[in-house]
Amino acid sequence: MSKGEIWPSLPLDAWRETYATLHMWTQIIGKVRLALAPMINHWWQVTLYVTSRGLTTSPMPYGTRTLQIEFDFLDHHLRIETSDGDHRSVTLAPRSVADFYRETMAALKSLGIAVPIWSTPVEVEDRTPFEQDEKHAAYDADYAQRFWRVLVQADRILTEFRSRFIGKVSPVHFFWGACDMAVTRFSGRAAPEHPGAPYVARFVAREAYSHEVSSCGFWPGGGAVAMPVFYAYAYPEPEGFKEYPIQPGEAYYSPVMREFMLPYDAVRTATSPDSVLLAFLQSTYEAAANLSRWERGALERQQVG
Repeated sequence: MSKGEIWPSLPLDAWRETYATLHMWTQIIGKVRLALAPMINHWWQVTLYVTSRGLTTSPMPYGTRTLQIEFDFLDHHLRIETSDGDHRSVTLAPRSVADFYRETMAALKSLGIAVPIWSTPVEVEDRTPFEQDEKHAAYDADYAQRFWRVLVQADRILTEFRSRFIGKVSPVHFFWGACDMAVTRFSGRAAPEHPGAPYVARFVAREAYSHEVSSCGFWPGGGAVAMPVFYAYAYPEPEGFKEYPIQPGEAYYSPVMREFMLPYDAVRTATSPDSVLLAFLQSTYEAAANLSRWERGALERQQVG
């Protein structure tokens, strides 16, 4: 990958082991955020955010102090900083999840921060507790950085798409449970109780989908989806959603995932990646909003000129 490549290639097979390790590392930091941040609707308080160097928790309260943790994918360190000027660093390199967990918890303790977390991973089939996970130990710095660079571009376009909506809309944020970036629009109406999802506590899904949504984002892939994709779905899914005409031509509806998907490579190799991705986001939103009869006139920013 050249340094100036804006949309780098990210073939799943090339970094699958690094992806699995990094996913668990983000879950460790995400669970620290979960333990410290006050509850906000739809679990928005637990997410991570893209920065100009990696992924951050943003400031988290710890008594009268604040704590911030950032994955730096340029220098490949985990940076832990407090509001009283103290800091620690953990190296991002080939090392087991258990080793990363021990050093990170020790670094927090040395800063006078005691954060007990539930150390069992979520939203994954392998439930090995972090402190016992010696299997996941890969870290390819190039591919970790490529992943972050994709998130930078996804964050940029999803933020532009978010700006078109004046109704209730989530931040653009990274959910460490599924290792995906998302932004979610809300119609304002309550939704039927969510039936739940694999490896997720029922109460978590109920809170996340308490209201009608149209959601979209980026996912590196996994399981039945053997490639990175942009995705979009509606909850509850309206009748006719899967047949709704969307753009671009490379996009399709996955009956397994119950989502529209657009292969990342279709965006990456397009003449105008921004336009292709925005067309996907807009057309899939319209599928949800039109079929569910959202009050679009009251929810969308009117374009000037």
